[in-house]
Amino acid sequence: MKQIAYIIIAVFLMACGNTTKETADDKKERLVEYKTQLKELKDKIAELEEELGRNDATEEIVSVATIQLSKEKFEHFVEVTGTVEADLDINVSPEAAGEIISIDVKEGDWVKKGQIIARLNTETVARSIDEIKINLALAQTTFERQSRLWKQKIGSEIEYLQAKANKEALEMKLQSLEAQLDMATVKSPIDGVLDIIYQKKGEIASAQVPFAKVMNINKVKIYGDLAEGYITKIRKGDDVQVFFPALNRTVTAKIERLGNEIDSKNRTFKVRINIANKDNLIKPNMISVLQFRDYLAEDVITLPALLIREDFKGSYVFVVKKEGNKHIARKAYIKTGMTNNNITEIVEGLDEGTMVISEGLNMISEGTQVKI
Repeated sequence: MKQIAYIIIAVFLMACGNTTKETADDKKERLVEYKTQLKELKDKIAELEEELGRNDATEEIVSVATIQLSKEKFEHFVEVTGTVEADLDINVSPEAAGEIISIDVKEGDWVKKGQIIARLNTETVARSIDEIKINLALAQTTFERQSRLWKQKIGSEIEYLQAKANKEALEMKLQSLEAQLDMATVKSPIDGVLDIIYQKKGEIASAQVPFAKVMNINKVKIYGDLAEGYITKIRKGDDVQVFFPALNRTVTAKIERLGNEIDSKNRTFKVRINIANKDNLIKPNMISVLQFRDYLAEDVITLPALLIREDFKGSYVFVVKKEGNKHIARKAYIKTGMTNNNITEIVEGLDEGTMVISEGLNMISEGTQVKI
């Protein structure tokens, strides 16, 4: 070890002491020299590690636990926070303006589509309808008489046409007033729960002011924002795991649709998921976590990420080799893939059936004799 330290000091002094102006060729030569010295250092370190491993092996046998590798399916998931919205969430207003004279339901009631939930003052319209009905009755009688006379060639055609036009005009006016009367009621546009009533009896309602909110959460829709890098990895119809922390519930659903636009501010696109909510426990704006699978590999070797170590040569794990009648710990250098939930895909370096040391790693080094 002292020899290695002397070499390092010498390299450092040479680097610091060389303050004279150098050419590009001089620098290249010096770089080659340093790389050569670094390689020699690595070789010496490896020799010492191996020697220490042999010495340790002669001193004691370390008890370890192992796992036997087998191929299995590996999946990688990406998680994003979802936004829960009601499938139907509508603010209701009357089509006409007027004073609210009655509210026929209360907050929390279930209402049907078309059900009247409030009424406005229609006294003026009602009087006009009564007046029109009286005039229409007279116009109808007049028209019938003129029609009979005209068929008998008695009277003029103009009198007949005037009676007909007067009757039809009053009929159209009556229809218009009855439509106004109908517009003076507030009706639910959907089946759902009357969640909020914004106005009170005696206030003036109009089409521009929301009177109430009707909500149906038998189904909910959830939106999530995914980075644009996943646009080719996520497909409509893919399964998604949706976790609701407040309910401690996980629901499996499918992607309903993918957004067609990338947000220019955060470089994401929207994903929509629909979920049945028969018990109505999933509420709008409830926190949800969406887990999308963006990678799948069949029949691959995986390992817990905590078993993977690093040195000068790269990533490795300790495996058990049978050497003679002994079990020896050896480094197996590997190439890793993706990691999900602390499980790492092993792309190269390990075969099915290999015994990998899983416990006792801090007590072994290259060449340590072990007992399983």
